[in-house]
Amino acid sequence: MAAAVVLRCISSTKERTWKICSKQIKEQRARLYIIWKCAVFLLSSSHD
Repeated sequence: MAAAVVLRCISSTKERTWKICSKQIKEQRARLYIIWKCAVFLLSSSHD
């Protein structure tokens, strides 16, 4: 998912488009971070 956004950004040369892509990449990273933290929490709580 994030790779597709990055590839779209690389193929584009317009600065405005790059800003949009940059925003999308940041949003993807935030989603992945949240998913990662949830997974870590679930795995650590299941051992109790």
